[in-house]
Amino acid sequence: MDTHDNDLRAEIEKLKAENEALKKPGTRALSMKVSEKGALSVYGLGRFPVTLYKEQWLKLLDLTNELHSFIKDHEHELKTK
Repeated sequence: MDTHDNDLRAEIEKLKAENEALKKPGTRALSMKVSEKGALSVYGLGRFPVTLYKEQWLKLLDLTNELHSFIKDHEHELKTK
């Protein structure tokens, strides 16, 4: 077996391990990226990213206290995943 084969096997094992880690729920950290259209996408909350434009994120962030209150007031109606 030559070095190239060893490198390929090592890369395959690394990719298999990364793939398994991604399949496990709750193991992904949140990450952010600017989309092609200039919006902010947040990854890791669910299956798909949450993508909003800057002014939308700022409006949402301004509602932080109201969101916390709403969640507390409606705790019995809301589900967790």
